[in-house]
Amino acid sequence: MSISYNAAERVFRLDTPNSTYLIGIVDAEGFLGHIYYGHRIPDDNMGYLLRLEESRAPSVNNRERLSFYDAFPMEYPGHGVGDQRQACLSVETPKGYRACGLTYRSHTIYGGKPKLEGLPATYGGAGDCTTLELTAEDRTLGLTVRLFYTAFEKIDAICRSVRVENTTGKPIRLTTVLSACLDMDNQNFDLLTLHGSWGTERMISRKKLGWGKQGVSSLRGISSHQEQPFLALVEGSATQTQGQVYAMNFVYSGNFLGQVEMHQQGQLRMVLGIHPTDFCWNLAPGETFQAPEAVMVYSCTGLDGMTHAFHDLYRGHLVRGPYKNQPRPSLVNNWEATYFDFDTERILKIGREAAAAGIEMLVLDDGWFGKRNDDHSSLGDWFVNENKLPGGLRYLSEELGKMGLRFGLWVEPEMVSPDSRLYREHPDYALQIPGREPTLSREQLVLDISRKEVRDYVYRSIHAVLSEANVAYVKWDMNRALSDVYSAALAPEAQGELYHRYMLGVYEMQERLLTDFPDLLLENCSSGGGRFDPGMLYYSPQIWTSDNTDAIDRLKIQEGTALVYPLSTMGAHVAACPSHTNSRSTPFQTRGHVSLPGCFGYELDLTKLTPEEKAMIPGQLADYRKYGPIFHNGDYYRLASFSENHVYDAIMAVSKDQRTAVIDFVQVMSCRHLRSVRIPLPGLAENRLYRSSETGEVHSGAAWRYGGMPLPKLRGDFLSRLIVLEAVEDLPAEA
Repeated sequence: MSISYNAAERVFRLDTPNSTYLIGIVDAEGFLGHIYYGHRIPDDNMGYLLRLEESRAPSVNNRERLSFYDAFPMEYPGHGVGDQRQACLSVETPKGYRACGLTYRSHTIYGGKPKLEGLPATYGGAGDCTTLELTAEDRTLGLTVRLFYTAFEKIDAICRSVRVENTTGKPIRLTTVLSACLDMDNQNFDLLTLHGSWGTERMISRKKLGWGKQGVSSLRGISSHQEQPFLALVEGSATQTQGQVYAMNFVYSGNFLGQVEMHQQGQLRMVLGIHPTDFCWNLAPGETFQAPEAVMVYSCTGLDGMTHAFHDLYRGHLVRGPYKNQPRPSLVNNWEATYFDFDTERILKIGREAAAAGIEMLVLDDGWFGKRNDDHSSLGDWFVNENKLPGGLRYLSEELGKMGLRFGLWVEPEMVSPDSRLYREHPDYALQIPGREPTLSREQLVLDISRKEVRDYVYRSIHAVLSEANVAYVKWDMNRALSDVYSAALAPEAQGELYHRYMLGVYEMQERLLTDFPDLLLENCSSGGGRFDPGMLYYSPQIWTSDNTDAIDRLKIQEGTALVYPLSTMGAHVAACPSHTNSRSTPFQTRGHVSLPGCFGYELDLTKLTPEEKAMIPGQLADYRKYGPIFHNGDYYRLASFSENHVYDAIMAVSKDQRTAVIDFVQVMSCRHLRSVRIPLPGLAENRLYRSSETGEVHSGAAWRYGGMPLPKLRGDFLSRLIVLEAVEDLPAEA
């Protein structure tokens, strides 16, 4: 098993293929201390790293208990007893006491991984992973806290979650419940995060770690375009292929806090969890609160090692359903082709072009319901506008089916328009504060999905629509952040539960959808990439990466996304030119190559393409069917970054058997006077010969890796190539 307990040393040991994590029970009081996390080591007796001789335990130096709390590397720190750093757990008792501190009570170790009730989480059986369940307690309060750690056998990932049980006999309020903490020394770290805005999601930021608190967060009710629930400590000298990386990612889609605090003598505390601001949870005696899961990854092989661990974990142990291992269908979405201006015949006309080109699915976007001819009305009125679509969705889907096309549909279940039948009948269904003018965005309000009657009403409406037609795919959109966060159904003292209850409601609705329609392909979206996070991936194997479909902007967006998330999760479409986002024009081939690594499709009017562009589509689809599985299931390598060099971009995917590698190269800017760029190609089998589709040259994997490959020198801007390396033969082993 990958987890063990050394009773003599009072040390818990968690091993993954290349990492070790050690937790110690310290002093007679049973403090839980973090001893070590890093490169795999054989030793258990590493307690000297706790430096107890410098800050002695209370049993031998109770007069300096405060100093002990302020320096001891806590495994899961409480609040108000002396540790002045960020707390993971804080409570309020009926008498107003806020102090909380945990010590060891018991533990169990077992194969497999428990399910988190009502929450997304990674999963695995006894052959995949082992779980440590550490039971801690606040003996003064009588509060029980269970800390869960799951170590995966073949992936350098440890997943953590926390369950708080009210065993105090009295009601209690939780005011902070974070999911993971890592106390360690600074090792000349940089802080790596992903930031952005609408249309520029997940831009990579790497900067030297400074004193005080720094990190990422969201209070928007969604994980957001602006911040990503991910952060990593990266050795200052670390590169793509070498150096240490400590990363955390949150399996949650709502408000979050990810923070690193450097304090006093260079010690660090990295935490991740639900943002404490605007959060509280009331626990009656006997009730429990389950915090979402945090994923920790350690890499000793740079950013590539971190990325491979996240990709393998999420592909194998987070994504579910029939499309987990199936190729995703190519599709055309009508949004940038028609916006709201369509009828049945116009959609069928696009469908005929799609079928003739070999595209597999047509997705009908916003505008098919209520009186929705623009974005001023009808959200919440989930019935077909038969003035636009005579015969409804059944007729449309049947006609597309005759062409050999599957049918997909856009919905936005969490929203309501003030100009809608639903809002006129149930204004209290929307989040809004009595007496205050509600804040509109895109002329819509957010439904109170925390309420069962609201969820049931909306879900029944959507279920009826999907049951009427042969819908194979649903795009679930969410086009604004939460504001005016007040529920007419919650007591005043429970309003702090609303953000989390909202998110639990969304998860419940998506789980119902997948249960009732088990063959459905669900794609999540939030104004593009506003809710691209592991929580959503538990329900949908792919997410719309960004509303910005410009190929050159997408290079940066997809770079940041792929740093953590598999290429198989990224919705990526060939869009119209000039771009609807920034008016840039790029060649049709380049748009295809940029989209190819993701879930491939088209976001344009096929009837308006030139003959030359139409002729390229069958070849693009053939490339997607042939090389898509390698991008989606292989090991991803970042070869060159346009965001760094401002000239060109290159990625590579290598099949797991190391027999095929596909390089996606884009020359963004032409540099006429420069020699070609030579790039090393990691990930190939060094004792195997590979032939390049670009030049026909055959070299060993070692030569391609250490000697490198000259990238094509193309004449012009925004040009691209797809280069394939195929294994020819294995070299004999050296004597």
